[in-house]
Amino acid sequence: MADKKNLLLLFENPSEPVFTPKGKQNAVFQVPDKFLEDKYQNIGSDIQSRFGEEAEVTIPVRDAGIPNIKVASELDKQDNFSLFIPRHRKLASALTDVFLKARDIDQLQSYAVYARDRVNGQLFNYALSVALLHRPDTKDLNLPLFVESFPSKFIDSRSFGRAREEANVVQPGSRRPIVIPRDYTASDLEPEHRLWYFREDLGINLHHWHWHLVYPFESSDINIVRKDRRGELFYYMHEQIVARYNFERLCNNLPRTAPLSDFRAFIPEGYFPKLDSLIASRSWPARQTNAVLQNLNRTLDQVVLQITDLERWRERFMDAVNQMAYVDARGQRRALEEQTGIDVLGDMMEASLLTPNSNYYGDLHNMGHVIISYQHDPDHRHLESFGVMGDSATAMRDPIFYRWHQAIDDMFNEYKIRLPPYTVQQLSYPGITVASVGVQLENGRNNQFHTFWQQSDINLSKGMDFVPRGDVFARFTHLQHIPYNLTIQVNNDSGAPKLGMVRVFMAPLADERNQQMLFRDLRRNMIELDKFVANLRPGQNTLRRRSVESTVTIPYERTFRNLDTRPTGGQGEQQFNFCGCGWPHHMLIPKGTTQGIRAQLFVMVSNYEQDRVNQDLGGTCSDAASYCGIRDRLYPDRRHMGYPFDRINRQGADALASFLTPNMRVQDVMIIHNDRVSGPTGQ
Repeated sequence: MADKKNLLLLFENPSEPVFTPKGKQNAVFQVPDKFLEDKYQNIGSDIQSRFGEEAEVTIPVRDAGIPNIKVASELDKQDNFSLFIPRHRKLASALTDVFLKARDIDQLQSYAVYARDRVNGQLFNYALSVALLHRPDTKDLNLPLFVESFPSKFIDSRSFGRAREEANVVQPGSRRPIVIPRDYTASDLEPEHRLWYFREDLGINLHHWHWHLVYPFESSDINIVRKDRRGELFYYMHEQIVARYNFERLCNNLPRTAPLSDFRAFIPEGYFPKLDSLIASRSWPARQTNAVLQNLNRTLDQVVLQITDLERWRERFMDAVNQMAYVDARGQRRALEEQTGIDVLGDMMEASLLTPNSNYYGDLHNMGHVIISYQHDPDHRHLESFGVMGDSATAMRDPIFYRWHQAIDDMFNEYKIRLPPYTVQQLSYPGITVASVGVQLENGRNNQFHTFWQQSDINLSKGMDFVPRGDVFARFTHLQHIPYNLTIQVNNDSGAPKLGMVRVFMAPLADERNQQMLFRDLRRNMIELDKFVANLRPGQNTLRRRSVESTVTIPYERTFRNLDTRPTGGQGEQQFNFCGCGWPHHMLIPKGTTQGIRAQLFVMVSNYEQDRVNQDLGGTCSDAASYCGIRDRLYPDRRHMGYPFDRINRQGADALASFLTPNMRVQDVMIIHNDRVSGPTGQ
């Protein structure tokens, strides 16, 4: 039986043939001659013998037959790949199915080795990643970071020339990191550039890419697509991204995001990504200031789309919201029920296989990405590919991403405001009172969050093809916060032990006009920081929670640590083996300002007996469940995502203070940014 860990080597150096050395041990796949591409068939033995001499490890590949990859190979190897384009999704689904249906690891390795050099590298990476995440015999593998395989989707194009020079001239072990400029995509003349650290953050863009790996659009196995509350999670994850982005805008003296609701208006925000595709040898297209969306006629990608299509799909979506009912695929009208309606609308908007009526409600979210991404060349007359909005790994770099998702979130909100407000009885937890909430930093400051700039290194060597072997690091700057502890005093006057679900949110105190927000606005600006279960003894209870325990984020190390250096055996390995989907921990706290921005920290202890989802969580990845769910399990909270802020306020509770019940507490806090740069961890 093949070692399944060898499958991870297939992600390295995607443009190099499969038989070239890979990994720290210069491992070489010894493949059957007929598995080689046609151009290597006549010289296959010589080539494999030559590279085999360099190998420290040889990996034999069994001939398990030729897999049917005809559909997947329709996408040219030099083209960009996009999950938002329907044709590309079908190609990816076909290849994913090939990998999922392999009967064992041997056959999977054989199929993957055969397909690797014959299909588009980005498509291959996606299909194999989805298969490894969902196959029972491979789901425990830690996938390599996507940025390591395709660094050109994340890093300044000028850096690769310096990286190649370093690799060719300097021996491994003596190479210095290539320093990526802090804000290289625009100047201070562009107000939107103040948010460069958020939009262009590696961890944030990796989160968006990984989320779509966990939640693929299509598969012949419907269970790969149908996950618990998937539609609601699509809504909530993106709603939280928009709320976080708006918080950052207020930290940078910018108004909250204006929705992209008029598809025919000028788009004042331009974006020039400064990225090159190392695969396609093309620069990522830019969007000029005051661009206008146009009808698409891209025959190569089989995309024919008119602006009226988007407008019609939006109108039908809003009809469903206004009537609180939708039309299913059989033409039957079905009610949007209070408990499940948001899940149906999320499936409808995301337009995966779960959409209730694809012919009627269309593909609004995805095709919105597509029409924006092709604005520069709508009829393919200049032979240009899509811009960054067309790729889940790069879309969040563009300011228009947030305007598009603000518009989508506004549509979801129209449904939410039609639901009955939570009553005092629904919000309360009899006998439970939150007496106080406090934040303590390592330096002793209370009720303050402190942020600063941190430098981190990422290894480019696995994505730099045809260069001398050895590590090549890029050093970039990102936001970071000082670790903090949350202390919550809870009184249990019920006379019996209780379980509570502790829900932690934060929102800016004031809007862009420095006016304190009313509840109707505040609830849409609440960002979730944490959620955990607490045992409450009768009497006074002191709950302490460290920031690194957040159920929203994945640990800093998962975003940047080199998998080759992970600990082996014992507790260290167990701590390392967490899922890769989740908000990056270094972006948990908004940037703040040098003077300090005021915010409201909200804590609620709800009745866990009403929140509980009974299931075994053994052997699962649950560290970032709020945004990503739990693999192979139900979402670990019976309440609607975002509770208690997912609905409008009850009558008489126009402000947050009047909304509170005894089991809630608000603490005024400050977020202070220290404009200093700290070196890489450990230096």
